[in-house]
Amino acid sequence: METDLSWCGVLAHHATRTPDKPLTVFEGETTTYGEMAARSASLAGGLRDHGIGKGDVVGLLSWNCPEMIETIFAANHVGAIAMPINFRLAAPEVRFILEHSAAKALVCDEAMVDLADGATEGLEDLLRATTSVRQEGRDAPQTAHRRWAALADLRTGDPATPHVPCEWDGLHRLMYTSGTTGRPKGVMLSHANLAWKNLAHLVEFGFTSADLGLACGPLYHVGALDLTTTTLIAAGATVIVHRQFDAAAVVDELERSRVTTVWLAPAMVNAIMALPDVEQRDLASVRVIINGGEKMPVPLIERIQRTFPSAWFADAYGLTETVSGDTFLDRDSLVSKLGSVGRPCLHLELDVWDDQGRSVKPGERGEIVLRGPKVFQGYWNDPDATATAFEGGWFHTGDVGQRDEDGYLWIVDRLKDLIISGGENIAGSEVERVLYEHPAVLEAAVVARPDERWGEVPVAYVVLREGATATAEELVDHCRGQLARFKVPKDVTFLDALPRNPSGKVLKRELRGGS
Repeated sequence: METDLSWCGVLAHHATRTPDKPLTVFEGETTTYGEMAARSASLAGGLRDHGIGKGDVVGLLSWNCPEMIETIFAANHVGAIAMPINFRLAAPEVRFILEHSAAKALVCDEAMVDLADGATEGLEDLLRATTSVRQEGRDAPQTAHRRWAALADLRTGDPATPHVPCEWDGLHRLMYTSGTTGRPKGVMLSHANLAWKNLAHLVEFGFTSADLGLACGPLYHVGALDLTTTTLIAAGATVIVHRQFDAAAVVDELERSRVTTVWLAPAMVNAIMALPDVEQRDLASVRVIINGGEKMPVPLIERIQRTFPSAWFADAYGLTETVSGDTFLDRDSLVSKLGSVGRPCLHLELDVWDDQGRSVKPGERGEIVLRGPKVFQGYWNDPDATATAFEGGWFHTGDVGQRDEDGYLWIVDRLKDLIISGGENIAGSEVERVLYEHPAVLEAAVVARPDERWGEVPVAYVVLREGATATAEELVDHCRGQLARFKVPKDVTFLDALPRNPSGKVLKRELRGGS
């Protein structure tokens, strides 16, 4: 008999051992491990009654709430695949993800039904359910959207029904990420990938059931979901969930609840450190802050250390394809290895290759490649992209880095031309595809521009067709109709021609230098 290695098995373990232990705390309401197990099993029964079963995809479009975690467990309970979706996307982008994944169900926040309606027009076979709007701790009645069932009404199964045992390589989750083509790719994460990630991070940080985490970034992102929430659930700990990020509310929560760990994207760190009284607050309970690997000046690091005197500020490097968190900068090296993202976590091999697939020496630049059991299985319904990503038997990250003699990694550049804005990945080619759809545009290139608040923002360089006219405002408005707001170019610069090398490739490095 094959051992059950599923994510639901983790919940069942803790629900049996510590059923009264809080798993989540959300807006003053506690959900224990026992309650989460019963609730997700009951929801799983409703999903099963509507034909959702092994291998089916269940989408999630929601602000942070316990129902997101419940739905992930419920989907896995019947052998289905959970798929958190970025709620900042535009309706056409959400629709592409639903269609490409062949999703059978979508669980949507009541506040996002208009976006979901626009994305699901004509998808008549899709099971639709909404989480409830909470008012003073109670569920508000579901009356506004007849096409959508209330999630509570789908909890029709027996809370004691055991979950479907899952193979080691069975799919736990599907997450769409911006890639180098004009469309996002579906990252297939198995139960094994998640389990090995959890083991590595538990060893790295020493988390136990006594820890208290704060999930204040979006749970559709591996940052809040996997660098905080799933790791702490694996440890049997408690996670406070904030519906959305608010810097002042985060600091209040850290101080009031004595939180021990939190993941913060660089833009979130900047917002917190910009609060006028933050250095006077009592934040000594925080012992681990995981950050997104952005280079910071020494004065800011010194301010962070004063503000969080007990905290290990762990600069990290990781990808959706590896369930996050591949390298971490150890506490003792924060200043001596300034700018480094540290060394690989447990059971992960990291190398740096030249363009011939050969390992380079310390101090030399090359592409970062990874190998290990936390690395994903491949891209959903995209064998060509999968084969390219795993050429030579290692996962090619598309990031350029170098290591020193001690094995510490520095991120130098990105082969994929990704723009990272407020922790969100933006593929320049994704924005370019939309610009090319405008009849006046002959050529377009989108690159990153440094931004004090967001780290980077996208800006566009455009060549117009001969005889055509268009204003920057017109092109920006055109993008707004097709793209999430954070992907829309902040500026448009018109050129007579894009800079190219002798082989015709656009020299985006020159454009970045000019942006």
